[in-house]
Amino acid sequence: MKQNIAEILKEALKLPPEARAALAGTLLDSLDDTVDKDAESAWETEIRLRLKEIDEGKVKLIPWSEARTKIAGQ
Repeated sequence: MKQNIAEILKEALKLPPEARAALAGTLLDSLDDTVDKDAESAWETEIRLRLKEIDEGKVKLIPWSEARTKIAGQ
């Protein structure tokens, strides 16, 4: 079984970033047996609010590479 997992991982890492992100999201979702409807609703509200702030120019977006550097404390 470990060999199969290693082979799957090796192949998955060859995928483009967008495909790896989609795969990762699907795998994480598969671990959730129950869905908290209140949490889902709260996240949808938060996402709508953040998108509105972006559309209205109320927030300054930065590239992921810059955010990652800041998060890493470099």
